[in-house]
Order: sequence, then structure tokens, then C-alpha cells
Amino acid sequence: MEHRQKDWPKWLVLAEFVVNNKVHIATKVSPSMANYGKEVRIGDDIRKKGKVESVMEFVERIKKVHEEAEAALKKTQEEMKRYTDRSRKEMEKWKKENRMLLSTKDLVFKERPMKKLIE
Repeated sequence: MEHRQKDWPKWLVLAEFVVNNKVHIATKVSPSMANYGKEVRIGDDIRKKGKVESVMEFVERIKKVHEEAEAALKKTQEEMKRYTDRSRKEMEKWKKENRMLLSTKDLVFKERPMKKLIE
């Protein structure tokens, strides 16, 4: 790789390939499998002779992949919620008249307020 990284366009295709063929931890399938119903491999011969599945078979296979990915995502979401809820605490109810501290560090005023009001 070049020091100043001006050669990134030549590596972009490889990066895309890697991302599309990596099995996602939550869905348990790769984006290639979810979108195209097959894993893309380097050196695959697209002109290969063999049985071509019908459109209906392809649709049913993709539908099954999507259903499995959706179920895996739902399970992961439930696990994440259960893990997060373990450390959650009940918060007090805020009322309109409650007071709170406000940092003015990033606030911009049209007119400079009195210093005693900011500190």
C-alpha cells in the first residue's frame, strides 16, 4: 500500500468483496447469501455448465434465507435487550418545575450574559 493512501480505488473492490462475504454475527449469513442466494468466490466461473434452478426455487430459497436471518436478528435483539436491562435502574419522574444544571460551554449567546449567571 502506498504511504499516502492514494491507491485506495484499486483496493476498494477487494474490500467490498470481503465485506459482502463475511458472515454477520447477528444474521448468521453473509450479505451475498442474503441478497443473491450464494456465496461469491474468487475464481468462480460464471460460464459453468450445470443445472440452473427455476425462478420459483430461487425465490423460495431466498425467502427461507431472509426468514432465518430475520429470526436470528430478532433473537439477537432480545438477547441485547435482556443484557442491557440488567443494569438499568428506575429513573425519577421529571416535572416541569424541576431544576437542573446546564453546561454553557457549547452554548452561543447573541449578547454576552453576565458572568455570575453562567458560573
